[in-house]
Amino acid sequence: MLIFIDLLVLLVALIFGSFFNVVAIRLLQKESIAFPPSHCPNCNHRLHALDLIPVLSYVFLKGKCRYCKTTISPLYPFGEILAAFSIFFVYKHVGLSLELIPALLLTILLVISVLTDIREQLILDIVTFPMLGLIVLSRIFIGTEPFWFYLLGGLIGFGLLLILAIVSKGGMGGGDIKLYAAIGVALGPILTVISLVLASFVGAIVGVLLLMSGKVKRGQPIAFGPSIMVGTLIAYTYGYDILNWYLSFW
Repeated sequence: MLIFIDLLVLLVALIFGSFFNVVAIRLLQKESIAFPPSHCPNCNHRLHALDLIPVLSYVFLKGKCRYCKTTISPLYPFGEILAAFSIFFVYKHVGLSLELIPALLLTILLVISVLTDIREQLILDIVTFPMLGLIVLSRIFIGTEPFWFYLLGGLIGFGLLLILAIVSKGGMGGGDIKLYAAIGVALGPILTVISLVLASFVGAIVGVLLLMSGKVKRGQPIAFGPSIMVGTLIAYTYGYDILNWYLSFW
């Protein structure tokens, strides 16, 4: 039974990942996420069920549109796999409990933010603000700490990123700042700080690797969203373990 539930969660997460791709692309283009139906952005041919199977359609079609043979961006299967892995990762940590509600809201926000950030280096208010509202609402009723604890986390998340943006003179985008307000409400103050430390560490490693590979030049902006997502999910699931491990040295 447990294996069946796990497989069901993965399948549903893959399907949602496909939808998150649509949300990211269409909101960046200021289009409706509902109409028109899914279609090839090059030839505008309407896509059918066999064209929309998460990951598998991309593999079987060899990364090309069935109708005009235009190359399909690998960001499509990437978004589906990212959603499936992250949702399943959080689900296995939280289980089928009420805490899964704010956890999933946060994960969905992170996935869509990563997809828009990678494409256009933008984290959209039209996604962040509604999800922030839903996370705040969920924290009124769900959580191991009092509600003020989570609000404090939101203030700290927003404040720390705002300070970093001021100090770096624009090196931190406004979308990142507002995203961390939502992260703070979901995680609370302690895990939010750990999330930021981990995200900065991951971001530094990614930046060095990209510079060494020649994919980016010194001074060229790099999407911070993926690093935020990695740092946040690790902090949410193992943050207190990491903190206790660190404090054990002192």
